Amino acid sequence: MAQNAQKNYMTPTGLKRLKDEYADLMHKERPQVVETVAWAASNGDLSENADYQYGKRRLREIDSRLKFLLDRLDAAEVVDPAKIQSQKVLFGATVTITNEEDEEIIYQIVGEDEVDPKVGKISWRSPVGKALLGKHVDEVTTIQKPASTEEVVIMKIEYK
Repeated sequence: MAQNAQKNYMTPTGLKRLKDEYADLMHKERPQVVETVAWAASNGDLSENADYQYGKRRLREIDSRLKFLLDRLDAAEVVDPAKIQSQKVLFGATVTITNEEDEEIIYQIVGEDEVDPKVGKISWRSPVGKALLGKHVDEVTTIQKPASTEEVVIMKIEYK
């Protein structure tokens, strides 16, 4: 890992997802595109050969994504929430909060490569993640939103 590289915190699930994507690109999609490019190149005039030009562009995209994934995996610092025992919100916690409208919302604090707001997975670097980290049950914290702030109460902290 590079000397100044920042750690890429992630859960075991996030690590598996990145490794699976890397394997799929490297061992399935890339070889198929290489085969298509080789076939297209054998057809002669490359200047007007759409299969060749698209294939080369797709190959560059795949190689770029592979490098990105490899860098993220090299910097990976895996944190298993199931092994954490804490009374405060740490990376990997599943946190239940209530907002000012008395709505209950559940978030899991995850790594940047795992974010999926539709299922409540938020980055530890997001405004909500930062507002929750280090807090305890029954503690009030303020979430900075683009146009306003909102106070929320921590109702439950779980590590699963």
